[in-house]
Amino acid sequence: MPSEKKISSASDCISFMQAGCELKKVRPNSRIYNRFFTLDTDLQALRWEPSKKDLEKAKLDISAIKEIRLGKNTETFRNNGLADQICEDCAFSILHGENYESLDLVANSADVANIWVSGLRYLVSRSKQPLDFMEGNQNTPRFMWLKTVFEAADIDGNGIMLEDTSVELIKQLNPTLKESKIRLKFKEIQKSKEKLTTRVTEEEFCEAFCELCTRPEVYFLLVQISKNKEYLDANDLMLFLEAEQGVAHITEDMCLDIIRRYELSEEGRQKGFLAIDGFTQYLLSPECDIFDPEQKKVAQDMTQPLSHYYINASHNTYLIEDQFRGPADINGYVRALKMGCRSIELDVSDGSDNEPILCNRNNVTTHLSFRSVIEVINKFAFVASEYPLILCLGNHCSLPQQKIMVQQMKKVFGDKLYVEAPLPSETYLPSPEKLKRMIIVKGKKLPSDPDVLEGEVTDEDEEAEMSRRLSVDYNGEQKQILLCKELSDLVSICKSVQYRDFELSMKSQNYWEMCSFSETEASRIANEYPEDFVNYNKRFLSRVYPSAMRIDSSNLNPQDFWNCGCQIVAMNFQTPGPMMDLHTGWFLQNGGCGYVLRPSIMRDEVSYFSANTKGIVPGVSPLALHIKIISGQNFPKPKGACAKGDVIDPYVCIEIHGIPADCSEQRTKTVQQNSDNPIFDETFEFQVNLPELAMIRFVVLDDDYIGDEFIGQYTIPFECLQPGYRHVPLRSFVGDIMEHVTLFVHIAITNRSGGGKAQKRSLSVRMGKKVREYTMLRNIGLKTIDDIFKIAVHPLREAIDMRENMQNAIVSIKELCGLPPIASLKQCLLTLSSRLITSDNTPTVSLVMKDNFPYLEPLGAIPDVQKKMLAAYDLMIQESRFLIEMADTVQEKIVQCQKSGMEFHEELHNLGAKEGLKGRKLNKATESFAWNITVLKGQGDLLKNAKNEAVENMKQIQLACLSCGLSKAPSSGAEAKSKRSLEAIEEKESGEENGKL
Repeated sequence: MPSEKKISSASDCISFMQAGCELKKVRPNSRIYNRFFTLDTDLQALRWEPSKKDLEKAKLDISAIKEIRLGKNTETFRNNGLADQICEDCAFSILHGENYESLDLVANSADVANIWVSGLRYLVSRSKQPLDFMEGNQNTPRFMWLKTVFEAADIDGNGIMLEDTSVELIKQLNPTLKESKIRLKFKEIQKSKEKLTTRVTEEEFCEAFCELCTRPEVYFLLVQISKNKEYLDANDLMLFLEAEQGVAHITEDMCLDIIRRYELSEEGRQKGFLAIDGFTQYLLSPECDIFDPEQKKVAQDMTQPLSHYYINASHNTYLIEDQFRGPADINGYVRALKMGCRSIELDVSDGSDNEPILCNRNNVTTHLSFRSVIEVINKFAFVASEYPLILCLGNHCSLPQQKIMVQQMKKVFGDKLYVEAPLPSETYLPSPEKLKRMIIVKGKKLPSDPDVLEGEVTDEDEEAEMSRRLSVDYNGEQKQILLCKELSDLVSICKSVQYRDFELSMKSQNYWEMCSFSETEASRIANEYPEDFVNYNKRFLSRVYPSAMRIDSSNLNPQDFWNCGCQIVAMNFQTPGPMMDLHTGWFLQNGGCGYVLRPSIMRDEVSYFSANTKGIVPGVSPLALHIKIISGQNFPKPKGACAKGDVIDPYVCIEIHGIPADCSEQRTKTVQQNSDNPIFDETFEFQVNLPELAMIRFVVLDDDYIGDEFIGQYTIPFECLQPGYRHVPLRSFVGDIMEHVTLFVHIAITNRSGGGKAQKRSLSVRMGKKVREYTMLRNIGLKTIDDIFKIAVHPLREAIDMRENMQNAIVSIKELCGLPPIASLKQCLLTLSSRLITSDNTPTVSLVMKDNFPYLEPLGAIPDVQKKMLAAYDLMIQESRFLIEMADTVQEKIVQCQKSGMEFHEELHNLGAKEGLKGRKLNKATESFAWNITVLKGQGDLLKNAKNEAVENMKQIQLACLSCGLSKAPSSGAEAKSKRSLEAIEEKESGEENGKL
């Protein structure tokens, strides 16, 4: 912090401003000057020096200040050639005078900027009230509560207590604090007062608590959302939850309930306000977790074919150490099944006394009986998930012991074993919903001949097979083993077959047959035939297992194979690290049930997607992910660090994992020697082209390490992110949640190039001044089909224009309001209304509903600044209205072209052959056809979502205008009319939907 004393109140901010500091003054001509700024002792003016003006002119009266903006949110900053070199979190602007002129400043840290912004906002909001807060600091709700806590512990009532008692009391209020730190703080306070005693007064107790337990970043946030009070009331909290946290349908009663549950003082609970300590507790609670609570239960469609899901899979499940020396351990199965694993491996060999066993053939000293393993599997199979469990059977048993395996499985699993023969009339596997609580055996199968009681099949031993292939004596022949009919009959919809090539598989492979690929083979196929691999995985299950060269049981990168649509990517659960973090994080979604639905672009029968996509995915609107790393809490020393004290120098890495175009990494600055509450205050932006396949990994590292730098990490799917201010619960290297160890972040997700998702976290942002890009359709080379797709070119341009025009209009109004692109429309309207209401609380404009759209009309003459804002507001309404009224017509044209194109899908190869297309040219035509269909479907969906978003925006704008006092007359008649207008928008929308249905 900029001073020894932590900022924990408005008076702290004022004191700092009166002492003054150097700020950079930014001019419209792109010049930047260093000036020393101070606040007058009488709190009436801001001054700076040196200046060419005389001293009386180099000042700004507090009474002239209209607004204080944090960030680069004025014309001066936006048009400054050096703007890119200025940190967003260090910039702030003071708007003053009737024409809203701006004084644009840059602090040397985000902390200093926050102090000036908080202090100035406090002064402006209190300008009409007597400024008694300097003396009244002891009468704030927080101090009154601390006094009652102290008095309750002060048994003698002398206003003084032993230091030991005070330390224990503060530890009860904040368990994360170290005792040594509390004692040191008391010594500092007493030394400043030249006291030498082991007793603590009430005043010293309150001072120590505020110094130790106030997180400055939370204090600045509280002041910002409370409109410069030292606490939040129910209305403040409601606005925070709606506008910032993306919570829908919030009520005043819900906010009062939150206050009652988290406010620490009895007075606050009764009067309905939340002070800094209660607000901190609330932000740290599960209610403000970064993970979307909707995804903590099964939230996806579970009725799709099994091949349409990623499946949580384990490799060498019986191991808890490396595969070279590790012993077989029953706990491997318990751990995997408790973590939601839905595909486990059983490597079975002959044992003594006619008892099949599982063992690591590199370490035969320890083994498990097959029966004990399946009994444990039966016990834990459906504890974490009700959805089907796949047993990947590695059979190395003799025929007699195979029959014993069958007997034991039938006895232990009973009706749970899925043995129904697949129907040849079907084309896809059954769904996870249909297969609930079923156990599926994956393995080799004999030909369907009732007279065959046993036969030879290829060996399932993948590692041994790889070793044979790598040996100099390998001649291409596979080892054969005998299989009995009884074991063969247990295999139903997961029959193991050998992969040859995609052309052969697409022609002759049955949907109930599946291939296993070694990591090396799968990587080669993914690089050479990425589109074919995706298409193959739409119908068939693929299993990828780690290379035999990984004798240390290290893990492959599962993302590489998920990008190709591979469903079962087997992981060594016993080996922690970044790859296992990705796997664990990915399967947290959908209730941790072990099944995650793949993106539609990887499921639709006719669609184009390549795992090696380096740019925008056809038919998918890219999103921008804005992450602000604010602070960290209670970071431990790296576990493996040696010969190092307790002090660490932490920094944060943000990794984006997904398709190649989305993979990215950025890091914060290092905070020196602070593990308790390091402040980072840095904002990052990432473009995400395929959100449904993206993951974010937060990693905290020590920059001054010896032996080990890892502090903690957390990995989360993009689709599970919650917007707003969130705490990230960090996990240890082995994946355990670390108590009280968190990152405090702000998350916002915005549209990047038009388009929209009708979700709580969908906002609008302009991409920059550049030529508009249109998604192009490809030429197929078959005139009949190309003519159909040509019809779609104009509707596609119309759809993109309508979406982008609306988004740009929204961004323009945000810029005029001085808000960043990540701000919500509700925040925008609140800022707008503050400009359109006079000092005596009289609105200068009125809400007028025209054809059920919320227009604002001036009530008399208004200044040019307000005219400019109203013009921008009108443009936003007009563009939104145009999209709402035209979207269905344009979408219908796009859908019609898609339907007409799909009529040629079955005949595409025959038509191509007639036109002389063959080989690569025919494949290219097929690929272009799939690309066009994907574009049409995607753009149609984006337009539909944009319309839904626009309709929701109109409702929110009308409600915001009413709550801000911009309606012409507050009579019950006017309110009823406005309510009818809202209902009309809803009825119009639902009527159109029903008409389409």
